Amino acid sequence: MQNTRRFNLFYTIAAILGIILVHEAWMGYQSIKPLAYSEFQALIREGKVKEVIITRDEIRGELKYPDPPNRKYFRTTRVDNGLAEELQKYDVKFSGHIESRFFSTLLSWIIPTLIFFGIWFLIMRRMSGQMGAGGGFMSIGKSKAKVYVETDIKTTFADVAGVEEAKAELRETVDFLKSPDHYGRLGARMPKGILLMGPPGTGKTLFARAVAGEAGVPFFSISGSDFVEMFVGVGAARVRDLFEQARQKAPAIIFIDELDAMGKARGAGGMVGSHDEKEQTLNQLLVEMDGFDPASGIVLIAATNRPEILDPALLRAGRFDRQVLVDRPDKQGRLEILKVHVRKVKLDEKTDLAQVASLTPGFTGADLENLVNEAALAATRRGADSIGLEDFNTGVERIVAGLERKNRLLNPREREIVAYHEMGHAIVAAAISGSDPVHKVSIIPRGLGALGYTIQRPTEDRYLMTQAELESRMAVLMGGRAAEHVVFSHFSTGAADDLSRIADIARSMVTRYAMEPELGHVAFESDQRSFLGPGGEQFRQRLYGDDTAREIDCIVRKKVLTAFDRSVHILEENREILEESARRLLKHETLEAKDLEELFQTLKPASSDFAQSAPECKGSCH
Repeated sequence: MQNTRRFNLFYTIAAILGIILVHEAWMGYQSIKPLAYSEFQALIREGKVKEVIITRDEIRGELKYPDPPNRKYFRTTRVDNGLAEELQKYDVKFSGHIESRFFSTLLSWIIPTLIFFGIWFLIMRRMSGQMGAGGGFMSIGKSKAKVYVETDIKTTFADVAGVEEAKAELRETVDFLKSPDHYGRLGARMPKGILLMGPPGTGKTLFARAVAGEAGVPFFSISGSDFVEMFVGVGAARVRDLFEQARQKAPAIIFIDELDAMGKARGAGGMVGSHDEKEQTLNQLLVEMDGFDPASGIVLIAATNRPEILDPALLRAGRFDRQVLVDRPDKQGRLEILKVHVRKVKLDEKTDLAQVASLTPGFTGADLENLVNEAALAATRRGADSIGLEDFNTGVERIVAGLERKNRLLNPREREIVAYHEMGHAIVAAAISGSDPVHKVSIIPRGLGALGYTIQRPTEDRYLMTQAELESRMAVLMGGRAAEHVVFSHFSTGAADDLSRIADIARSMVTRYAMEPELGHVAFESDQRSFLGPGGEQFRQRLYGDDTAREIDCIVRKKVLTAFDRSVHILEENREILEESARRLLKHETLEAKDLEELFQTLKPASSDFAQSAPECKGSCH
């Protein structure tokens, strides 16, 4: 600091002296009074000039003896000799003059320079704004992590609910940060890294903030994509800077969200050398994780919903020591999460949150937060003073099925087809024992392409499904297409999504779950999608021959045809109920669970020993 002050003081003194010298020279130059050229010629004739210095436009000189006004030096502007002789002949006093171009020349240099630096400054300022915190062109290698001090983080474990096992794992880390001596008395060390894995929306980021809020330590938050820029080497520099900042503020917590953006397995996919920048960033992260001492009080927490693509070097012991699964909550977990989110809204005292939790299987914490908000909006739209159960039902339908599109008017023929299609689903579901009960049937278009919908609500959380349950689900999905066949003797495009889901179930039963005796207990395919969230279509590597592929196709077709025949059989046995329920649906557009119970009082249940009438596949499928 002292060297910096001396350096600045030296340059300040030198600048002041320079200004004084320039000022003195200029004042000395200005103190010489200009002399008329005719007077200069007269002084020459009188022999008073001692010496002169001649330039292109000016003559400067010294007199032998000072003039009466005490002038010893003079300067005059040159005049053309011919003109001077002519003027002197007629005794005319004359002098030369040079128009000063100092300011015009100065401005011709200064203005373009100012414009250039102004444009450069605006561009750099805009780049700095786009780079965000820690950005800026000159600080491009600096970490862009958002730093929260202890007082900034208000989130605690009281704000996190539904996943008690994960909370218990992280609570131990908090205790370690608060009292490292107690945990280290037997030689234990704090885990270097904690990897939070789970589907999107389950609260991984919230967990990390809760850990920082409970521990009361600085919290560095950054996304994995912030390390990768278009400049080579920036990612590794930012990793170094991030850990250096954390060391200065230790004990501290570093949180890297979406770790898979920078921690993808090296060499996975792509050509050699195509991911050098990402690999350099990952290598630097591995080096930093090996380099810091857990006793320094730095904990690295990362979150991802795609752990299967992470580099194995990240997951080994000594780096991410703990891997915590933050899964979708069960019914009790959903109830606890709802209790957290309804604190901010006005809830009707008669609303049973346990019933709401039972209506939302598979919902994540983010989904439940959105559900509470949708219910509040629904209650506001209908002018209610508080949120009731019907508002939660409206919110669930909006999230699951999409927004109602009452302005999409169907012609009478299309409405009739949609009504029979949806009642086909409902009747087959009601006739098959063990199927999820039907909660609502509607022919009001929703979402992007749904012309109608049938909502089934499971009575409990399920983690396993038997072969019989999968076959029943296929029959329910095929109920709409079967109803069109029974009533109209033709098919429409309305069953496209149903057919896709049926085919997926049938193929999974054969290739993944080995539920076909003819093929034995062999899994021919594995699930290529992420187990923590829905994935798109993936490339499936076929590990079996053409004969086996043909046999698989035949069995899949057989299962689909069996499901169709089963649905047709149920609907033909209950044709009167199908007609009556479709007419009522056309009249009211929506039927609730109580309306369906009234219609299905005389429903004939499906027989458990339904004979498979689908043709056997022998040899070729053709």
